[in-house]
Amino acid sequence: MDNFSKKLIIFVLVTVLAVGLVMQSGCVAEAGSRYYGALKVSGKHLCDKNGKTVQLRGVSTHGINFNSDDGQISFGDYVNDKAFKTLKKSFHANVVRIAMYSDEWGGYCDRNADRKKLLATIDRGVKAAAANDMYVIIDWHVLNVHPNPLDHKKAAKSFFNKVSKKYSKYDNVIYEICNEPNSGTSWKDIKKYASQVIPVIRKNAPKSVIIVGTPTWSQDVDIAASDPLKYKNVLYAFHFYANTHRDDMRKKLSDAYDKGLPVFVSEYGTCDASGNGGFNKQESDKWIKLLDRLHISYVNWSLCNKNETASIIKSSCKKTSGWKTSDLTQSGKWLKKTLNSR
Repeated sequence: MDNFSKKLIIFVLVTVLAVGLVMQSGCVAEAGSRYYGALKVSGKHLCDKNGKTVQLRGVSTHGINFNSDDGQISFGDYVNDKAFKTLKKSFHANVVRIAMYSDEWGGYCDRNADRKKLLATIDRGVKAAAANDMYVIIDWHVLNVHPNPLDHKKAAKSFFNKVSKKYSKYDNVIYEICNEPNSGTSWKDIKKYASQVIPVIRKNAPKSVIIVGTPTWSQDVDIAASDPLKYKNVLYAFHFYANTHRDDMRKKLSDAYDKGLPVFVSEYGTCDASGNGGFNKQESDKWIKLLDRLHISYVNWSLCNKNETASIIKSSCKKTSGWKTSDLTQSGKWLKKTLNSR
């Protein structure tokens, strides 16, 4: 080999190395299905341990205490290792939200609740996520029966003490302490609740990331932006359904972001706010474009085969993992394509 050829090879190698270093030094970490290790909130962004902004993209279960329309499948059955593998490899998701209702139909505080089963499902999900290098959100799913989280404050404190102690060594666990406060629940109420629940988690998992719901079904992030909590590593939930919430809600989110509020879209749908109604690709795409531009994480509703537009699996499909594109609903196909294109 002559000297010119040797110099050319050295030049190419040095150039490749330099490009790689430049890419690594950027302020935004690579997206997709990557696992970033322990996370933290820095300014208005979710970041890795080095302070690089990251995005989590994935899917939420429906209530793990609910069953399919024909009663053949418990929605908690979707919380399994093979399902998480499918979501990571086929959808390129890197987070799964485990929605555990606090009240409805055998929720944690229901007198007919099977708490042992609910906790076992959560445990299965945390371990499946860890095994697949994914993040997992443990969601205290406040909704209809008791829309003010203060109503079950004592039970919530006990629950989060239990799970944060059990998973204190897991760096992939995020805690969502109140899904969608509504029916007149004020930000003052939510702050009072959060100020009692967050210290319980912090005692066991001091550096964990916590998502706090906002008023009006987790839409009033503008109110939270004007009076945020004084805790570190806290994100504020914003939820939308693309066929109902459009430009005015996008402005509300953008304004809160511009004020410096760290937001996490822990639930969104491609349809009406009811979870049903028309699938709206155009508005869904607008939302994703905005969230990607602002580097805000997002989790789709929902991983189940319920006969409604928001579900990603067809009601005729009985699989709890290994779904092919033909097993997916219109929303499911859109989600798979959207996450794969990121």
